[in-house]
Amino acid sequence: MRILALPLAALLGLALPVQAQEETDVPSPNQIVDEAPREEWVTIPPENLLVMTLAPAVDGSARKVVIQLMPEPFSQGWVANIRTLARAEWYDGITVNRVQDNYVVQWGDPNYDNPEADGAAKPLPDRLGTMAEADYVTRASHYRYYSSRGKQPHGDRSNPPLKMHDLFESYAGFVGFSLGWPVAGTNSSVAFEKRRAIENAYDYSRPDTIWPVHCYGMVGVGRGYSPDTGSGAELYTVIGHAPRHLDRNIALVGRIVEGMEHLSSLPRGSGALGFYTAEEADKRTPILTVRVVSDLPESERPAFEYLSTDSDTFARYADARANRRDPFFIEPAGGADICNIPVPVRRVVD
Repeated sequence: MRILALPLAALLGLALPVQAQEETDVPSPNQIVDEAPREEWVTIPPENLLVMTLAPAVDGSARKVVIQLMPEPFSQGWVANIRTLARAEWYDGITVNRVQDNYVVQWGDPNYDNPEADGAAKPLPDRLGTMAEADYVTRASHYRYYSSRGKQPHGDRSNPPLKMHDLFESYAGFVGFSLGWPVAGTNSSVAFEKRRAIENAYDYSRPDTIWPVHCYGMVGVGRGYSPDTGSGAELYTVIGHAPRHLDRNIALVGRIVEGMEHLSSLPRGSGALGFYTAEEADKRTPILTVRVVSDLPESERPAFEYLSTDSDTFARYADARANRRDPFFIEPAGGADICNIPVPVRRVVD
């Protein structure tokens, strides 16, 4: 697993050197992505895609949402449950029950853990796994660590390298990108050096961890109070400012790659936490079907790919998002929140 990290100054909000304002024809982030060579795009396996079909809109137009599920090593217990639920057609006939402005859209059985429930909950299929809270993060201590300042590797040398960078923010020790996803973690070469200075040795008994982060469009698993971790029967997507305080407290399992407008534009609920009240039952949007794309006939399978976060083009794109130099901008910001650098995903058209 490789992590491409943002420039240190960008994450700290420090001023970065920028090109002269007189420079012309500086490409925008979208232009950089559009010019990426074909070999830098990575195909998303059909097994990692879901098509969720909502009831038609008021004008009769179809509404489909495509969800990309996370690959290993992230959240695989929940991802397996979601595939099981989809293949059992359990999601068919559930509804969107909660739309909280600037926060989340949540869907599931309207009679499960819903303040306006008026009937028995839908039975769950067999064979669903139960995950522990420890599964919200992925242990990284079995990888070799490399400092971004050229320090010698430390950790288990028999396992693959995982390059760590000296990046810090308020929610984590570092942030970056791995396997096409925004991630955060607890380890960095700076933290390593500080601990070594204090303890005179690295404490290998402390497991370092990595986790995906709550950016706009990410899909998570609804749950009750701890120790409940949710099964995947209730899902939500972020429709507002990134609620990073949820990181490591709720499982993230994917992201919306198409059709986000069908969820973000739904009417807001006026009940607690944005749930629809009994009087707003007609606002609940029915979900007709949810299918794993690999189970669909080949002629009906949508195909998508993402820009490799290990690529040179992605590095240029991330820098351009942090320092807009194209003609509209007067002052480059000199930094960017990780959620303001969405990983480009595109539909593949034959």
